[in-house]
Formats: sequence, C-alpha cells, structure tokens
Amino acid sequence: MAPSHALRCCKRALNWVPVLFINLVVGWSYYAYVVELCVFSYLVIFHIFLAMFIWSYWKTIGSRPASPSKEFCLPRAEKDLFEREERAEAQQEILKKVARNLPVYTRTAGGAIRYCDHCQIIKPDRCHHCSTCEMCVLKMDHHCPWVNNCVGFSNYKYFVLFLAYASLYCAVICATVIQYFIKFWTKQLPDTHAKFHILFLFFVAALFFISILSLLSYHLWLVGKNRTTIEAFRAPVFTNGPDKSGFSLGFSRNVTEVFGDQAKYWIFPVFSSLGEGHSFVTRLVHIDPEQANSILQQNGKV
Repeated sequence: MAPSHALRCCKRALNWVPVLFINLVVGWSYYAYVVELCVFSYLVIFHIFLAMFIWSYWKTIGSRPASPSKEFCLPRAEKDLFEREERAEAQQEILKKVARNLPVYTRTAGGAIRYCDHCQIIKPDRCHHCSTCEMCVLKMDHHCPWVNNCVGFSNYKYFVLFLAYASLYCAVICATVIQYFIKFWTKQLPDTHAKFHILFLFFVAALFFISILSLLSYHLWLVGKNRTTIEAFRAPVFTNGPDKSGFSLGFSRNVTEVFGDQAKYWIFPVFSSLGEGHSFVTRLVHIDPEQANSILQQNGKV
C-alpha cells in the first residue's frame, strides 16, 4: 500500500514539470526582454499582454474541473439492484429507468446509457471520465499536461484565452525584437552578453507563436462548431445515431455558449459561459424522428 501511495505522489509531482517548464521559459523571456533589451517604448504593451497571458494561464490551471451533481447518482434502491444484477441487459433497464428523469440524450456507440463504473454515476451529455484526474468532467475537452488540469466546462473559456494571449505575447516579442535580432545577426551591433538572449528570445518566441497559433486556430474552429476535441474525433451518439453537429446551434449561439452573452466579458478570464454544464441544447432531440433521420442522412451522420 505504501509503495502505491509513494508512486501516486511521484506521479502527481511529475505532472507539474510541464507547468514548471512554461513558467521558467516565461520568466526567462521577461528577463531577456525587460532587462537585457529594455526598450522603454515597448514595455507598456509587453506588460499588458504578459499580464493577460499569466492571468488566463493560471485561471486554467487553478479552476477545478466541474463534476456531475448528485442528481446523476443512482438512488440507493436502484444502486443496490444494479450492483447485485449480473446481466448487462438488466443493468441497462435499471439505468434507463433512472435516466428517464435526467436530461440525458447521448448514448454509447451501442446505444446504451452512458454509465461510469469508476464514479458510479450516469454520465451527463458531453461528460467523460479522466483517468489522470480520476473523476468525471463536465463537457470534457481533453486533459492538458501544460496546465496539469482537465480542460472542460469550468475552464474552457480560460484555456482559449490562454492560447490567444500566449500567441499575442509571442507576437509582440517577435515584432519588437526582430530589428535587434537582424542587427545582432548582421553584426551591426557589438557583441555583448545581451546578444545571446536577444537571438534566442526571437527564435523561442517565433517557435512558440507558430505552435500555439495552430492550436488556437483549431480550438476557435471547435468553438464555432460547438464541439469538444473528443467530439471532433468521435461523434456523440444520440438515439437517432451519431452526429458531430448535434450540439451546434449556429455560429453566433455556439460562440455565446462558451464566452457568454455579454461581450464585455469575452476578453477577460472570468467565468461567463452559459449553462451549468449538465445539459446542453441539441438540434435533433425535440423534433420529429423522421425529420431527425433525414438531417442525419443529409450530413452523412457526422
């Protein structure tokens, strides 16, 4: 038992290595830009984007993933029946009976009620179990090692802002450092101890900008489609079949669902997403089944 506990502690400590790495890189970039380069006319805009970047980054890290409420747990009587029952078909009948009173519309690939054996709950729509966090996470997108946290309903907006401000932070560095980079590279400026910092700062910022911008573009596309990363790779299954666009309500409403209905809060890492994460409006649930099947056939069920 003790070795197992020790291994879990070591694993948790190692999970913070990527976060430590990011903070060391940011700390070094601050030293190189503010101390070694030190161009006063650029410092205001540099500090603005740095502050927004750090704020959104640590909000993503510090926001505990939202988990399903007790409403999705099996009542004691049904739970006892479920645990005693060995037949999968009978277990599904118990789950279906409980799920009738819950806003659950998605199913497994085989059409069964989505149930988490680890957390012993009926999974709300878009909820998935994270093996790293050891819990079910509402509207789970993915587990991100760079923030050592699950990205889901409670912090997805913060994560997108983190990517946006990280891109802008790197862009500001590249745009303002490039002239000094060229002068050092072409030996128009004398060799000093600042040369290494300036040359390396430009290369690192450019590399991070390209990689982060590509990730940001992908997540902005997901926001516009109202999909999570999991749903982009594996379409959610409804009673009428799989449908990648099942939660899409149109571009404007999709963006509003993540960022909120008050645009003044969009650029700040404060919670403004709509809903409570347990249920989501779907485009096919409350319409005629034949019409739903027609839409799915038109979309190739994707």
